Amino acid sequence: MIASPKGSKGGTFLRLGFLIRKNHTTASFQVILLGFLGLILLGALLLMLPLCSRDGRVTPFADTLFTSVSAACVTGLVVQDTATHWTVWGQLIILALIQIGGLGVITVAVTFFRLWGRRISLAQRNMMQQSISAPQVGGIVRRTGFILRGSIFVELCGALLLLPVFVRDYGFAKGLWYSVFHSISAFCNAGFDLMGVREKYSSLTSYGTDAWVNTVIMLLIIVGGIGFLVWEDLQENCFHLRRLRLQTKLVLVTSVVLILLPAGLNFLLEYRDLPLKERILASLFQSVTTRTAGFNTADLTKMSEPGILQMIALMLVGGSPGSTAGGMKTTTVAVLFLAGATVFRRRDDVECFRRRIGQDAIRNAGTILFLYLMLFTVGSAVLSRVEDLPLLTCMFETSSAVGTVGLTLGITPSLHHCSRIILMILMFLGRVGALTLVYALLPGGKNPPGKKPLETVTVG
Repeated sequence: MIASPKGSKGGTFLRLGFLIRKNHTTASFQVILLGFLGLILLGALLLMLPLCSRDGRVTPFADTLFTSVSAACVTGLVVQDTATHWTVWGQLIILALIQIGGLGVITVAVTFFRLWGRRISLAQRNMMQQSISAPQVGGIVRRTGFILRGSIFVELCGALLLLPVFVRDYGFAKGLWYSVFHSISAFCNAGFDLMGVREKYSSLTSYGTDAWVNTVIMLLIIVGGIGFLVWEDLQENCFHLRRLRLQTKLVLVTSVVLILLPAGLNFLLEYRDLPLKERILASLFQSVTTRTAGFNTADLTKMSEPGILQMIALMLVGGSPGSTAGGMKTTTVAVLFLAGATVFRRRDDVECFRRRIGQDAIRNAGTILFLYLMLFTVGSAVLSRVEDLPLLTCMFETSSAVGTVGLTLGITPSLHHCSRIILMILMFLGRVGALTLVYALLPGGKNPPGKKPLETVTVG
């Protein structure tokens, strides 16, 4: 190999190539952020078209931007009722934003590249890996195809299962559209609904006693929220449970606990005026939907304060890594719980299912918890101050935004522009991930060649 002379054009290109390779991870996070921002802006501009609103007028940019952020970040908070304000064209744009936001901008973009016969570069594969939280770059293109096919299959099954009920209630054409819309919205954990035709901002309360609709929606939420990597692992090792990855086991166990335990508390503390069957159904549905889905089948304003606090905690937790859901993620909570248990037992290593969890995962989990609590606390305080509303109500709204849930106690449409901006920022950070923003804005530092002297610091 012939070395290029110092200062020559060849040497410059070599150094440029080295810098690009060195910072490819940072660049990937930046592309993910810009991709979501571009999607949001495009959606907001399209929703301003007169053909998207039922009154034939241009919807103010502030309203379309909030709607676009909520849809692309699969949240579900709205300032205009989806069924009564938007035409079918507007609803179609919202649904497209939900689908792209749920699967990930990079996943959808790379899929189009493949359809056009374009070769997927190494940099693009790295972005795909960061986008779906895959453990490695190898096999990422095949994994992306699996995600796309699996998502379409699940959404199609959900639509077919919902079809008989909605066709019965709204006729064939409208029932078909309602089935597709709610299936995609539920699978993507978005929480957008078209039930405003019965009562504005009513979500699924009119189907609170319908066990079939409740069950289908819950299954779609759970499947979309456990993560694409868990799907793949289950497909490959469903008959060999011991071969499942540690992440899959953590996701499944934590998800089951976070569904059944809150459901039991809901049954004991809430919905006491309902018959037994409806009480069980409402308790279970609210437990499932609270972790980022955003649908509700009961009046949330009638919840007790302990019930609201429980919902706030669940909204902050969210779904699982590499899924359509937002929030801190189930694995973050699981790792922190295991780390705490390790301290209580006075052991050195954090272990689970006969495996040891690395220190990087523990540090990241602690950082994510800190970032989400900071965003949640500051957002709640500012919102309460600006709107002059009770702090608990604002805590519910901000946890719903940063967890990309979409549940509300009814204050979203009446919020001032300043408060809406706060919620949009929280929704965006909740979807792309607070750490993603940090990694995108701050270049990775180089570890020093040596280590500083160790000194003990007392904590607790």
